Amino acid sequence: MAGPELSFPKFRSRWPWWGRDLQTMRNVLMGGGPALEASSSERVEFPMKDGSGDLLLATLQRPRDATKRPLVILIHGLTGSAESSYVRVSARHLLGLGYPVLRLNLRGAGPTRGRSRFLYHAGRSEDLRQVLGSMDGRFAGNGLFLVGYSLGGNMLLKFLGEAGRRAVVLGAVSISAPIDLAAARLGIQRPRNRVYQRYLLTRLKEDFAALPIEPPTPAELEGIATIYDFDNRIVAPRAGFIDADDYYRCCTALAFLPEIAVPTLVIHSRDDPWIPFATYREFPWKSNPRLMPLFPRHGGHVGFHGTGSLVPWHDRCMAQFFARLAA
Repeated sequence: MAGPELSFPKFRSRWPWWGRDLQTMRNVLMGGGPALEASSSERVEFPMKDGSGDLLLATLQRPRDATKRPLVILIHGLTGSAESSYVRVSARHLLGLGYPVLRLNLRGAGPTRGRSRFLYHAGRSEDLRQVLGSMDGRFAGNGLFLVGYSLGGNMLLKFLGEAGRRAVVLGAVSISAPIDLAAARLGIQRPRNRVYQRYLLTRLKEDFAALPIEPPTPAELEGIATIYDFDNRIVAPRAGFIDADDYYRCCTALAFLPEIAVPTLVIHSRDDPWIPFATYREFPWKSNPRLMPLFPRHGGHVGFHGTGSLVPWHDRCMAQFFARLAA
């Protein structure tokens, strides 16, 4: 494990992004994030082997100066893609530190939206397993790091728990992951979060309506007003689960945390407006020494816009964690 030598900077919110909601919404309010040099980009395809014909597409970027640092794979969250601002911000920071970066679009996200037979969900860790199984020396010659944001973080943690000691990665970072899916859906359905829930539902309905094969009909979508309804009536049956409760039970990362065998930094804000902190607080973190919990009092959901740098706090902690492991 990284050990006690690591001392992460204290998080303090940066003006004017005070409060959990402004921290959460800052990336949307300020636009699409930094541009990345197209000249250094390479499109990479990962065909899925389940007979669907689906592809996972990714963008590989290497730093200007050749280094022997591990490749970092970035995994976006719900309704996101490899072009999400928080993914691009992390990529730019890591590239500047000499890490090659692979920004992964999950199934049906980004360029494959409307072209994939199936869509990603919180537990489709088999897709990530296939991507990593496709890595050869050109990608992984110096090792691999994984980063998952929000729903991508849950998928990442589930994968690591399933793989155990067979996980072919040097380390991982989870940021604002809904590690208890049932608790997370209750959190997003709180009255204070109705705007967030409406935003996510609108985008989810659009994504599923774009499916080229058997998209949900207007009648199926009619009357869906909560994330639970959507998971119960649309996501779960299309992913092979009995209902939303079965989906949550099978895919929640919490059940897989004890089996994680690679150093993993778990970042979550105590004031996350979407994901209740109680689940994180109650888990016995000391029972698995490979897990390093980092829970600042503030930061929102994939926010962490703090004092001392324009680089988000979670990206600075991530880089410090990777540098220690790589050393």
